[in-house]
Amino acid sequence: MPLKIIITGASSGLGKALAKHYASLGAILGLIARNKTSLESLVNELPDTVSVFYAIDVRDAESMQSAASDFIQRYGCPDIVIGNAGISQGTLTEYAEDSKIFESILATNVTGIVNTFQPFVAVMRTQGKGNLVGISSVASCRGLPGGSAYSASKAAANSYLESLRVEMFRSGVSVITICPGYIITPMTANNPFQMPFIMTAETAAKKIVHIINHKKIFSVIPWQMGIVARILRLLPNFVYDRLFSIMPRKPRG
Repeated sequence: MPLKIIITGASSGLGKALAKHYASLGAILGLIARNKTSLESLVNELPDTVSVFYAIDVRDAESMQSAASDFIQRYGCPDIVIGNAGISQGTLTEYAEDSKIFESILATNVTGIVNTFQPFVAVMRTQGKGNLVGISSVASCRGLPGGSAYSASKAAANSYLESLRVEMFRSGVSVITICPGYIITPMTANNPFQMPFIMTAETAAKKIVHIINHKKIFSVIPWQMGIVARILRLLPNFVYDRLFSIMPRKPRG
């Protein structure tokens, strides 16, 4: 039987690349994103495979539950649910107007994953199988100047996913955390600094599929960024603070 897969943030970037990769394998896809036009365009690009899309915001728990119910009714419980939807924007605490941006980033990048997984957890537990995959970021390993909301959201996502993994222990359901480095997507297009080991979305998608297939519970991609992440975590605070206080920052707005 073909794999059944839910992907959020599917209309562009990494989500779109994942959708195309799994479509090439003949998977049944449930694609979720806010942009209906982009989703329709993506479905038209896919090879002859079964796919359904839902133009909704992952912050809307009720709509996410309705989409999950519709997918399960049509095709059964998915084998893989990928919580990929995320947003990033430069923020500074000193600006009052950035508070709303903080809220939006945290709601999308953290609560959005909860809303993505929640409708499937009980069904997967009952079946004793399934994969819940959270796309985090290497930015979760330390707080990045100018990216405080994004770093905080991804660090919170890591902790949430770890908690869920423990809750699902010995249930047959895998909870997988994946922290990509830089990927060529609209999210990184306006970064005014060098992005080491940057990958295409297609390359990142292939690596993520490999990780899911092998049920690796925590991975940083590419492997070079995994080494960078370990080094950053080991840096004493006084060294980290001095180094990163002078680093280029993601622009606000």
